[in-house]
Amino acid sequence: MVIGAGQAGLSAAYHLRRVGYVPDRDFVVLDHAPRPGGAWQFRWPSLTYGRVHGMHALPGMELTGADATRPSSEVIGEYFAAYEERFDLRVHRPVDVAAVREGEGGRLLVESSEGTYATRALISATGTWDRPFWPRYPGQETFRGRQLHTAQYPGPEEFAGQRVVVVGGGASGTQHLLEIAPYAASTTWVTRREPVFREGPFGEEEGRAAVALVEDRVRQGLPPRSVVSVTGLPLNDAIREGLANGVLDRQPMFDRITPEGVAWSDGRVVEADVILWATGFRPVVDHLAPLRLRETGGGIRLDGTRVARDPRIHMVGYGPSASTIGANRAGRAAVTEIRRLLEKQPALTT
Repeated sequence: MVIGAGQAGLSAAYHLRRVGYVPDRDFVVLDHAPRPGGAWQFRWPSLTYGRVHGMHALPGMELTGADATRPSSEVIGEYFAAYEERFDLRVHRPVDVAAVREGEGGRLLVESSEGTYATRALISATGTWDRPFWPRYPGQETFRGRQLHTAQYPGPEEFAGQRVVVVGGGASGTQHLLEIAPYAASTTWVTRREPVFREGPFGEEEGRAAVALVEDRVRQGLPPRSVVSVTGLPLNDAIREGLANGVLDRQPMFDRITPEGVAWSDGRVVEADVILWATGFRPVVDHLAPLRLRETGGGIRLDGTRVARDPRIHMVGYGPSASTIGANRAGRAAVTEIRRLLEKQPALTT
């Protein structure tokens, strides 16, 4: 069973197919999204394909000839749809998975809107998009303006003439600021930590080192941090311009939210019509809660992609594999281990 049909889920399904498992006979792929494309289908229209950073092709099929000026949601959605069709992955959608529980005879029971499935092994590839992180600050409920998260970002035109506070020091926060600034009456950028901008090339060695830092947290059973949080932000031409013209003038995190805006303990205030929370996402793992897989540190401890507490379960696109190239590699690794596990177990009987 594969839950999720984004990059991680499709990679896992591809590798299951490649080693001889047949969709809808030997394995099933469930996806809650209404159409192919994973989280990409929900990206804002102004994020064109040419502005996407780090999109790595799915295994076995390159994405070629894409128009860089088209929305990434359309380009990648069409690519994922063609991929599913080419490899006959037969994704079931839209299907919501409510819970995974212990069944009889070593089976896992996957309770979904399509019914309950029994499976000997599970690949959870549910990503993070459905769990946006909203920090809490004093006075938040009193704000008279609008608060929204990156997950709801509509594009820059909607902020025309408004005073906008953008919260968050990651790639989304800087992208939002640079887009919104030409339209807004004013923008203010606040982050909890001083942003780190990375100059120079970022090669394989640097990538491995960054992933290793995230992987170490997961091995300890701590909640994963994003790979970007340990790599810093690439100092490209757009970022340099934003730093030079003052759009990326970072302010420390405010202390409270007022009805009219945000305020610091030193008495400084900024009036705002909108607070845009570019504060990231958390892994979607609530469906696994009945199995009690969390460690005391709050995360799910992995050995590679395998859950330490239950070798039947693999998590792909979680922690160190939460990148497009990482998801591809993790999908292959998970299938290799699951195949060995199933060869040692008798088949399910009905």
